[in-house]
Amino acid sequence: MSATVSLPTLVDFCDTRSRRREVRDFPGAENGLQFANRGTVKKIGATVDAGLVPFEEAARRGINFLVVHHGLFWNPQQPVTGAVYEKYRALIDHDIAVYSCHLPLDAHPEIGNNALLAARLNLSVEEWFLVHEGVPMAPLCRGGILRSDLAARLRTIFPRTFTAIEFGSERPSRIAILTGSGRSALPHLAAAGCDTLITGELRQEHFNFAQEHRLNLYPCGHYATEVFGVAALAREAAEKFGLEYEFIATGCPL
Repeated sequence: MSATVSLPTLVDFCDTRSRRREVRDFPGAENGLQFANRGTVKKIGATVDAGLVPFEEAARRGINFLVVHHGLFWNPQQPVTGAVYEKYRALIDHDIAVYSCHLPLDAHPEIGNNALLAARLNLSVEEWFLVHEGVPMAPLCRGGILRSDLAARLRTIFPRTFTAIEFGSERPSRIAILTGSGRSALPHLAAAGCDTLITGELRQEHFNFAQEHRLNLYPCGHYATEVFGVAALAREAAEKFGLEYEFIATGCPL
């Protein structure tokens, strides 16, 4: 018989490892178990977004516990019709539980998106900044490498989504990382002694901002920069309980 674990046991592990209760998220995030199953988990999966296509793919692969970064409840309450109904039906029909973890998997110093991307880039974290509800969200890393070398590393990790906006120093002394949406970091870079930001997405206006404030900005894709945390949490949970694990990629270019 293949290994299984009870849903409450698995949820408790994920809550503890992610420090979910310690990080207050944006309204509507509702981190934690968002959709239950019948109580037993046999295979764990991870994906960035709680969408119908990832749910259907989870069902095809036999996954019945799915860790997501962007959960089910960002929008105001919606009638359970159309696409909303189809998502819920897929979960119920295939006994899939959904566990969502947003800001806790950005801020986490070990399995968070920002920390894991810093490690992938071989950058040393000096300190954390951008405090949200008492918790620092983003690392400031030791620079000293050539801007061209940093860009090459990023292009290797994000070959489809890498973008470079380079008006800052050619050898930045500090490098900030804020995966996902990065515009909230921009007003705080100068005070942090930093002119270089690696992020997921920015707005068109930030090209002018980079010119005017002499910044290096590297938006590498909201989705692409947020695959790391959910994969790490789901993989650790699978290893802890001896379960199978798979990551469901959707190929989102944004």
